[in-house]
Amino acid sequence: MRIAVIGAGAMGSIYGGHLSLNNEVYLVDTNQAIVDHINANGLILQENGEDVIYRPKAVSSTEDLENVDLIILFVKALFSRAALKGNQNLIGQNTYVLTLQNGSGHEDILSEFVKEDHIIIGTTEDNGAVLGAGHVRHGGKGRTNVGMLQEDKEGFLPKLKKAFDSCGFDVLIHENIQQLIWDKLFTNVSLSALTGVLQVDMGFIAANEHAWNLTRRLVHEAAEVAKAMGLSFDEAAILEKVRKTSEGSPNGCTSIRADLRDGRKTEVDTISGSVVRAAKKVNMPVPGHEMIVELVHAMEERPKA
Repeated sequence: MRIAVIGAGAMGSIYGGHLSLNNEVYLVDTNQAIVDHINANGLILQENGEDVIYRPKAVSSTEDLENVDLIILFVKALFSRAALKGNQNLIGQNTYVLTLQNGSGHEDILSEFVKEDHIIIGTTEDNGAVLGAGHVRHGGKGRTNVGMLQEDKEGFLPKLKKAFDSCGFDVLIHENIQQLIWDKLFTNVSLSALTGVLQVDMGFIAANEHAWNLTRRLVHEAAEVAKAMGLSFDEAAILEKVRKTSEGSPNGCTSIRADLRDGRKTEVDTISGSVVRAAKKVNMPVPGHEMIVELVHAMEERPKA
């Protein structure tokens, strides 16, 4: 399979590296230094305490490449549109686009570039961290969960599973992938969003009465939207999961908090913002999530100290 992985960060490197074992893989990144380093030295993944070298072809421009069978997006969600537009020549009539990015609603952007029946959404349980240029630690391994918005009439998902599994992944195909996406989203739209706005560690949310009241409101709004979408969740179970996550990582720092602290743009539009967009589609009010989105964007635009 011809695969383009856009984004040579931790997760893009893990997938691009492993998939290069049995596929023609192009690892696309705008950082020329990283591209040159990978092509000269290979992509190094630290796995089980040892450095393993993989050999995907790294490129900073795809102008001379032909259409691929699959594009995997591993850029931050706020850069998705620019990443696809900048590599649009990779997309042909038979090209599928897969997103394993955090949050929900990515299909709204992907559908600008491919037909809805060529969009694959999902989650990954693998994790990693960048150690240096072309050097990534591959942490915990788990399933790659995928599904489609429409019927897989061309039978692409079984081909994807075969290609991925042969390279060390464990792909599980879901009939209703949105159920899984939203199950993960509940924690992000409550715990992650609030730690960002409040600039606190994860443990503060469950420990503080006022923060927990806000969490309950955000979870309730999101659960009502999910219900209107035809999804099924137990609100009490969601809250217990969020509480355990907060208590289990008392000093944890979420990505939204870190981005706001360090003056970077966040992925709030595909986290809390995805609830707002979904709510509009089912004609439901979500004032809490609308407030969170505005607060986060206001914090992004604060004057630099």
